[in-house]
Amino acid sequence: MAVNSPIPVAADLFPVAGIELGYAEAGVRKPNRKDVLVMRLAAGATVAGVFTQNRFCAAPVQICKTHLAAGAPIRALLVNTGNANAGTGEQGLADAQETCQALADLMGCTPAQILPFSTGVILEPLPVARITAGLPAAIDNLKADNWFNAAEAIMTTDTQPKAGSRTVTIAGQQITLTGISKGAGMIKPNMATMLGYLAFDAKVAQPVLDHLVKKTADHSFNCISIDGDTSTNDSFILIATGAADLEISSIESPDYAALEAAVIELAQFLAQSIIRDGEGATKFMTITVEEGKSIKECRKVAYSIAHSPLVKTAFFASDPNLGRILAAIGYAGVHDLDVSKLNLYLDDVWVAKDGGRNPDYQEADGQRVMKQSEITVRVKLGRGKVASTVWTCDLSHDYVSINADYRS
Repeated sequence: MAVNSPIPVAADLFPVAGIELGYAEAGVRKPNRKDVLVMRLAAGATVAGVFTQNRFCAAPVQICKTHLAAGAPIRALLVNTGNANAGTGEQGLADAQETCQALADLMGCTPAQILPFSTGVILEPLPVARITAGLPAAIDNLKADNWFNAAEAIMTTDTQPKAGSRTVTIAGQQITLTGISKGAGMIKPNMATMLGYLAFDAKVAQPVLDHLVKKTADHSFNCISIDGDTSTNDSFILIATGAADLEISSIESPDYAALEAAVIELAQFLAQSIIRDGEGATKFMTITVEEGKSIKECRKVAYSIAHSPLVKTAFFASDPNLGRILAAIGYAGVHDLDVSKLNLYLDDVWVAKDGGRNPDYQEADGQRVMKQSEITVRVKLGRGKVASTVWTCDLSHDYVSINADYRS
């Protein structure tokens, strides 16, 4: 059960003109589940992406990068769950290319106009025949209002689909945005181990979209962590279908600023949905580090707290053993940190003052906050004016069980 995250309602997910979605039950790993997704894009759509920084990046990630760099108009995205096609060498690349060719044949385009994505078990051969056999069914049910089914079709250990829609008025025109994401474990930035797709109907020049996808990822999917593991298949894709009259050709325009704000807000919602559905999660934590010298050092401290198993298990137990947070701050790698200036808050409770226990702090106050399902940890470093926020969850018994049983 995701933390304070209701299951999306299909009727609340808005169609985006210029994109259709279709799915199939291809039996990639398990029978009777949606596991192949096709997204068909209208001519004139622009696409941009950011991908995992893991050096063992999966075959589909490598091909996506190549196809995007080639510059041919992207006509479709193909996603399979159940198999990551990672750690599969040259055969994995050939298999991913074969799925691109199969979809291109059905759609009347070239393989270079297809972007492939995979998620699931690593080090196993991609069942190409099952995926390609499912493509006709996926194409047959291509619909503009299939976002809920699409969200289900990309799930792995997720307990529920993750999706959201927004509308925003820019220059007097209504722009529609809808996105989906998946991820519940192996979540760490650069990118986080997840898949995310966000489409809107404005027309956006390719250089502008390339800028927007990187900034959006940096303010959303690169601000989340469940377990500190960076996956092999992480991908976040922005799609500007160009079906609306609004056209944005410069990041200097006020229209761009309005679009950027809307895209980042929806992406943050999708990213936080991943954390709320973290494997075995019972609590959602916001970690804000303030008064730093740079974003880099603020995030370094925030992730040190977010990745600490001792901190995360204390939150699961509702145990205000908050010295663990100070320890995580201390080993974060800010070597000239003056701890005598540091202050730590747990929601409204001032825990540590000027580097030591606040004389007014009562453990009962700390435990009151720790029992909540949503908690904010706020650290003031006392060395600058910069702040940064990341989102994480606790670490429970169920996390171990889910990952121990993942392949069974």
